Amino acid sequence: MALDRIEQLIEKYFQGETSIDEEKELQTYFSSPSVAQHLAQYQPIFGYFSQAREQQFEKKIPSLPRFWNKTAWLSIAATVVVLFGVATFIYLDTRQETLASSEYGTYDDPQKALEETQKALALVSSHLNVGIESVTYINEYERSKSKIFK
Repeated sequence: MALDRIEQLIEKYFQGETSIDEEKELQTYFSSPSVAQHLAQYQPIFGYFSQAREQQFEKKIPSLPRFWNKTAWLSIAATVVVLFGVATFIYLDTRQETLASSEYGTYDDPQKALEETQKALALVSSHLNVGIESVTYINEYERSKSKIFK
């Protein structure tokens, strides 16, 4: 009867339907010296688990401070590089702004300054008129809507 039970458990094991208790029962049976002759072929499969429990990890794990020390230096170096890049960008950007601001807004000839101011105001006026035209369309829409939805 026990041999039939073991054979049924082997079938269930290979189909992936065994519970943990049933797998422990198989491990216990195959680790014992009295294994049936026709089931001896399965003994290495279940014997592996008992051997694996007895194995110990022998290799020494490197200490954490050495890894942290290397990582700390790399992160510090990366931070310095990023800060240097940001500082260079800001320096070049402000330098270009000062050069650009010195080019605008200064005229020695008052007549030329008046002409440039009139050009600038005409440009602003043309863009403002485009915005006002769209407002008239909105007003027309509001009037039509109020006539329809009285």
